[in-house]
Amino acid sequence: MPPATEADDDATTSARERASGWRTIRRVAPYLWPDDAPWVRQRVVLALLVLVLSKVIAVATPFFYKTAVDALSGEGAGWWLAVGAVGLTVAYGMARLMSVGFQQLRDVLFTRVGQRALRALALETFTHIHRLSLRYHITRKTGGLSRIIERGVKGVEFLLRFLLFSIGPLVLELLMISVVLFWLFDVWYLVTVVVTIALYVWFTFAITEWRVKQRREMNAQDTDANQKAIDSLLNFETVKYFNAEGMEARRYDSAMQKYEAAAIKTNYSLAFLNFGQSFLITSGLVVVMVLAAVGVQRGDLTVGDFVMVNAYMIQITMPLNFLGTVYREIRQALVDMGEMFDLLGQPSDVTDAPDAQPLKVQGGAVELRDLSFGYDPARPILKGISLTVGAGETVAIVGPSGSGKSTIGRLLFRFYDVTGGSLRIDGQDVRDVTQSSLHAAIGVVPQDTVLFNDTIRYNIAYGREGATEAEVIAAARAARIHDFIASLPEGYETQVGERGLKLSGGEKQRVGIARTLLKNPPILLLDEATSALDTQTEQSIQDSLRAMGHGRSVITIAHRLSTVVDADRIVVLEDGVIVEHGSHDALLARNGKYAAMWARQRSGDEVPATEVPAT
Repeated sequence: MPPATEADDDATTSARERASGWRTIRRVAPYLWPDDAPWVRQRVVLALLVLVLSKVIAVATPFFYKTAVDALSGEGAGWWLAVGAVGLTVAYGMARLMSVGFQQLRDVLFTRVGQRALRALALETFTHIHRLSLRYHITRKTGGLSRIIERGVKGVEFLLRFLLFSIGPLVLELLMISVVLFWLFDVWYLVTVVVTIALYVWFTFAITEWRVKQRREMNAQDTDANQKAIDSLLNFETVKYFNAEGMEARRYDSAMQKYEAAAIKTNYSLAFLNFGQSFLITSGLVVVMVLAAVGVQRGDLTVGDFVMVNAYMIQITMPLNFLGTVYREIRQALVDMGEMFDLLGQPSDVTDAPDAQPLKVQGGAVELRDLSFGYDPARPILKGISLTVGAGETVAIVGPSGSGKSTIGRLLFRFYDVTGGSLRIDGQDVRDVTQSSLHAAIGVVPQDTVLFNDTIRYNIAYGREGATEAEVIAAARAARIHDFIASLPEGYETQVGERGLKLSGGEKQRVGIARTLLKNPPILLLDEATSALDTQTEQSIQDSLRAMGHGRSVITIAHRLSTVVDADRIVVLEDGVIVEHGSHDALLARNGKYAAMWARQRSGDEVPATEVPAT
């Protein structure tokens, strides 16, 4: 068998892209023809009928033009001359106006259909992204995801606007004009039109296939530059800390330089495509006009016929020019939509079981049974640990960085599924209950509370949808931040900035605590909740956390041992296994791992650090 050539590879790729394009179009179809919305189908049918009517009028319009010219030149016969040139000119204008009017009516009818489809697709994509697991999100860049969604939705909008009501109408109008030219004149007019259209379409498609590769490369460089910009801006403070503005600018400019080169190639190829299209259209127009001019000289045609042929060729020229643009954009839209539908097709690592039931919390007891887990199967993080947190009990989990402390929290919230053993709440395996009910039962206060770029009120009220003003204020009072909020000029309407950067670390933590208090969960997970704060602020926050944990099951993940001395039990993790457990005093008396960690931290030899999740 001879080796595959580059042309063979290109042909295979093109065939695969065409198949992918058709699959993408089929994915969009249900949004335009939904089973549960008869009114949408009715609007689509009505819009198509109006479309056909507008094209019939558009094809008939040049006939009025021809008869008006014949009347003015004294040619022609019959009742057309009796009507007069003025009357025919008025009829021509009315026909044009009706054609445009029906086109606009078509757009009005379809607008609700298109916007409904866009909204449904955007919502489905947004919802699906939130369903994807933490593993997926920490391996993808937010800037790249947002750009894929943005381009995908715009691609759908373009496809809806042009594929149904530009390509379809274009084909219909070309067929009708071809029939009229053949019927009124002779076969050579039809042959000229068909050859011109065939060459134009072939040239456009061939060059566009080449341009799509360049456009894809340009998109990739655009996405890369956007990711670098967003990553740098999100880490604004870090850039400042390391005086790295110049390095970030060079990094961004390097990405933009690659985008610039790709964009220049794309624009050069566009110029070549536009010139080739104009050459083919002009050649076809000249041939048809020469045929008509010869017919007039021979006396076979009238001057009105010459004008009508010219009008028809202009009508063909305009949509053909439009075809080139639409085809290029549809090709790109299909690429962009394909990326979005690939995202929609991305399966989640963590899903509800088919028979999952809502979690029934009785006391909030948490049990780890011979639990094992590893982000990478070759590197286990937790190795068969067993632990029970009784209802209303506070249990602290401590240990060196990388021992698996924070991983337990992620498994409890079911960001990941265990690879061995089980994790249960009141006897129910978290894999057997719905994620929604599980998340509703657990309140989390992380090390770094991230706030939405909105008001303080919005961020606290986020804890429970529909919370009243009084409930928001009560939660703020319980978190001991109401007085601070009241002292601000705009009070609860104060904007916190992106990720809450306008607030201090302690203020953000208190807003996060208020938000969790408003949620009122039976189980609390405090994941290094005060490790990033200074000692004075930490002590103040600890008072709030102790009050918050009253009557709840609390799991505290900590590195700073001074924050967990009041816990009912302390569990010491090392290398993924439990090496000690007991009260603070009992563990000190045992003079083991915990006592050694306590001594180091008391002497200041060890700087608290946080556990970094593996991917």
